[in-house]
Amino acid sequence: MQALFATGKATEPLYWGETDTPVLEATTDAIVRPLAVAACDLDRSIVEGRSPFAGDFVLGHEFTAVVLVVGDEVKGITSGDVVLASFQPSCGECPRCRKQFSSVCQSVPNGTMYGIGPTGGDWGGALTEAVRVPWADYNLAKLPAGCNPIQVASASDNVADGLRGVDGPLERNPGASVLVAGRGSIPLYAVACARHLGASSITVASNDLFVLETAEAMGAECLPVEAWPKRFPSHDITVDCTNSVEGLSAVLQSTAPYGESTSSSIFFGGAVPVPMFNLNMRGISFHTGRVNSAANLDRVLELIQDGLDLESINPAYWAFDDAIEALSSEPFSRKVIVHR
Repeated sequence: MQALFATGKATEPLYWGETDTPVLEATTDAIVRPLAVAACDLDRSIVEGRSPFAGDFVLGHEFTAVVLVVGDEVKGITSGDVVLASFQPSCGECPRCRKQFSSVCQSVPNGTMYGIGPTGGDWGGALTEAVRVPWADYNLAKLPAGCNPIQVASASDNVADGLRGVDGPLERNPGASVLVAGRGSIPLYAVACARHLGASSITVASNDLFVLETAEAMGAECLPVEAWPKRFPSHDITVDCTNSVEGLSAVLQSTAPYGESTSSSIFFGGAVPVPMFNLNMRGISFHTGRVNSAANLDRVLELIQDGLDLESINPAYWAFDDAIEALSSEPFSRKVIVHR
């Protein structure tokens, strides 16, 4: 079957090729056909040759799909259902999954996910015709009636990543002020979620023009950045998406006393300095780690049903077969969603 392969190189980073058609390997599996695939911020870095993942591998891990076939033990979904898929296969039964820490499931190697080749466990990718989903009852969530599978394609990853930076913190500190810093779609989803959840003010600091223009249209105060400063004005809740040592430091030092800061940045290799004295003296709680995708599928869909506006981040919709052009021509921070 046809699939979109990433080479891991900045020159000729993508090509269409053939890959094996997946089959059921366990009675808890499902085979699904992707309907819409969103380009994660990580995917854009892969296309630009700025990731450590060696090609060639099938790209794509944020997706919605229609179920083609299920194993005998799958009870919650059936053929024909339209579903949101977790980008991280996880079992739902191990001690960590039972605590909602599905990103570190004990039944699969650490770092397991679709769309990054052997590094993620060779599960294949979503930019293809069919995908095997293990533990389907846990890793697939049926879309509610009226939920557009194209618009919510990013809900299992970048939407959930933006949400986790503000969801719990705003529940613990209603009406708090929020600072979001960085580029990509995650900061914009964080803005959309913070606005939906009742933040008193939202400030966005970025060196990316698309992020600044879009966030301003969403009602955020925007701070253009050429070089990351030592700090910004203090905010109760801060979210780091800078992928920069200096950016992370600025965000942490802009967190108000006993505030909460979450980093969605990925630092490939090497030690990253953290201003621990500042965190210690101000009592700041710092959160990091991959988003718990499967554990948060229902929460994200609940908020979307409640009116969370994913269209406000100004995504770009392209035909499935035009994925190479879409990933090559749209600005880095604009969410690309390809669909059948």
